[in-house]
Amino acid sequence: MRRVEHVMGFPVSLRVDDEGIPEEAADAVFAWLREADARFSPFKPDSEVSRHDRGELGHGELSDDLAEVLDLCEHYRLATGGAFDARLSGRGLDPCAVVKGWSVQRAAELLRAAGATRFVLNAGGDVVVSGGPWRVGVRHPQHAGSLCAVLELTDGAVATSAPYERGDHIIDGRTGRPATGLLSMTVVAPSLTEADSVATAAFAMGAEGIEWAAAQGGCEVFAVDAAGQVLRTAGFPVAGESSPAPGAA
Repeated sequence: MRRVEHVMGFPVSLRVDDEGIPEEAADAVFAWLREADARFSPFKPDSEVSRHDRGELGHGELSDDLAEVLDLCEHYRLATGGAFDARLSGRGLDPCAVVKGWSVQRAAELLRAAGATRFVLNAGGDVVVSGGPWRVGVRHPQHAGSLCAVLELTDGAVATSAPYERGDHIIDGRTGRPATGLLSMTVVAPSLTEADSVATAAFAMGAEGIEWAAAQGGCEVFAVDAAGQVLRTAGFPVAGESSPAPGAA
């Protein structure tokens, strides 16, 4: 089974190699991602996030899902000393840095519940895999179309934070200015909730985020600093420099 749809502002591709998984499983994945976008986007005025930000929904009125997302945002704000912050000064509530990985991880869990054991779910370059080994490419932060590494994963997730697609969109909450010190931060973790949140939080911290990310339980790190130097943890699953199979982070 293969499916590609544009959801949450980026392409999402699904590949399932198991036999007998019904198309309804893919339908459920993309329906959930569209629902998550409608409920948690700060860019949609009728979303739960926007209504909460305007004061129309108190904390006691939030869905369990949004309460979980906000708890994750607060966890990473505290863990990074404020570098990661979903409530930047002068801006509205924006939990997107957590919502993306969290919602795609839940979509992967829907696949597993449907019986899928070998699949790749690639959401705009952030990837969840199961039943590998799968090869995933890490894009070179300065040369579009080039890879700086290829990693091999059996089960888990990988996410990269960098400015090469959206410009300087990651803000250091401590300064209110675009984060500096890193060109890219790639994190491998057991779930995309962790991988995506840690990658963004670490990038917001700058160079100090490398050591911080590496200290997070279950996380392996591949970072390129502002000088172009590559730093990675010993357990980062680099497979080689050949072209990746299912998707690039």
